[in-house]
Amino acid sequence: AGVKKSFVDLAGHSYGITSDPLTQFSVVFSALIHDLDHPGVPNAQLVKENTRNAQIYKKSIAEQNSVDLAWEMLMNEEFEALRACIYQTEEDLQRFRQLVVNTVMATDIFDKELQNLRKARWETAFAKKESDDDSEDIAESEDRKATIVIEHLIQASDVSHTMQHWHIYKTWNEKFFLECHGAYKAGRAPTDPSVNWYQSELGFFDYYVIPLAKKLDSCGVFGVASHEYLNYAMANRAEWARKGESLVEEYLMTFDDSHRS
Repeated sequence: AGVKKSFVDLAGHSYGITSDPLTQFSVVFSALIHDLDHPGVPNAQLVKENTRNAQIYKKSIAEQNSVDLAWEMLMNEEFEALRACIYQTEEDLQRFRQLVVNTVMATDIFDKELQNLRKARWETAFAKKESDDDSEDIAESEDRKATIVIEHLIQASDVSHTMQHWHIYKTWNEKFFLECHGAYKAGRAPTDPSVNWYQSELGFFDYYVIPLAKKLDSCGVFGVASHEYLNYAMANRAEWARKGESLVEEYLMTFDDSHRS
């Protein structure tokens, strides 16, 4: 991640992130832009449709497009003062861009190759015993951990509704369902999402959200707040197991009502 430790790491477990304002801003900026110009369908569908962006980017299509559009906007004359606040040197500019690119690319969670690489990096950095780091440069180890933590921070922000109060989770789950069902009705999805939405959400909690929350908890970057995120994720999973099937029926009625002429 190229994290610079210019100040004291007050959090103790932030791996230099809280000590580096440029890194902090890069993560916030990435969270703001990472779905810019999102087409409402996954990358696999863009490849299937052979869209212009699919021809340009090949992999992580929506994510790369978001970075390019946001970067082009940031370079406009009207944002000159903002750029001067973000970086003052060419080195900081390059570091800022690399942080943004890496962070936004981490939101492509459906690329299995990228996900496997991230899992391997996590295991290398956090699954080792403390004694394993004795022969490794401490700064290099901390920088590697910072890079991995940032990847997981942006992934958590991307699905943050799953780690908040039930009514927030339900609101955004419904919005996402309506988007996916709309894509299906428009011929831009191969299957009706309502058929598997209930089960797929349970699987999403079990195999992605809850393991992600546990990783954030174990690395300590959020301190005691990590327990809250994990608890919310598990509580929402349990509530969805009880109410999810009937909610999918409600979602369908909402969609039909909104599309009646």
